[in-house]
Amino acid sequence: MTPDELADALRRGPFHLALRAAIEHRGLSLARLRRHLARLGVPVAESTLSYWQRGLRHPDARHGLGAVRALEAVLGLPPDALVVLVGPRRGGPRGRRHAASFAELVARGPVTRDLYAEVGVDPDRANADVELLFVHERVTIDEHRAEARARTRIVGSAQRAGVDRYLAVYQGEPGVDAEVTAVSAVEGCRLGRVRRKESWVMFELLLDRRLGEGETFVLAYEVDPGSTAECPGYFRLYRRSAGPLLVQLELSPDALPARITQVARNTDALPPTREDELFCDRLSLVNAYFPVMTPGLAGIALDWT
Repeated sequence: MTPDELADALRRGPFHLALRAAIEHRGLSLARLRRHLARLGVPVAESTLSYWQRGLRHPDARHGLGAVRALEAVLGLPPDALVVLVGPRRGGPRGRRHAASFAELVARGPVTRDLYAEVGVDPDRANADVELLFVHERVTIDEHRAEARARTRIVGSAQRAGVDRYLAVYQGEPGVDAEVTAVSAVEGCRLGRVRRKESWVMFELLLDRRLGEGETFVLAYEVDPGSTAECPGYFRLYRRSAGPLLVQLELSPDALPARITQVARNTDALPPTREDELFCDRLSLVNAYFPVMTPGLAGIALDWT
């Protein structure tokens, strides 16, 4: 099942064919799909999933939309991709979009949710009271093609009085043990609790004081992945709309990629919505600027061959 075939199935319907195409594209068995749904707090019997994808039954347009939206999240589909094939959309006013869940954006979303749960934070409310006005990522790629260091500077605004921290999540390369990843506070904050799982690290950045509503803050932190794995690029995930993003990669002049691309995508399971070729300057620095961010992933992809 190619991405184009999946997109065509979602565009044309009917529901059961689109669902079957999405399940095939993700490569999940019905048993695994049921377990993923259960972890999101949406119990659906495996037999029901089988009936739905075979067209023998149809989700109820009044009471089954929660399960369908959970399916969209687990299968890495855009919001309402399956809902519109069930019946009319119900919900709040158009134009106001809730924050995307981690599972909507990345296949390993449940890992992030688990890390937040370890420190007693509702994953759907994490950083909900912080507006990102500007983010600057500067990442160093060494002569062995590995990510050597990533420094992030954030300009944010408190959306309510009392904001006193920012929660950050870093995903290392698959197979890299997060225990070797070092994180540190650089500016405007100090390091709080740190939790690790597989190749993921979640850490608190504690501000120097509680902020007033509308107050602006600046903080910076650094990640040393401790990895020797070849870096395929660097991306930042956004669950909510935000201000501009600037990503800079410092490359080694002794190890330059064959191709460098500025990429934006709605989820990590779908084709890019933007893909523009980039070039290094004379100092082997490459820049990608995104004027406005919407929920999804954005950054720079590296092709070494």
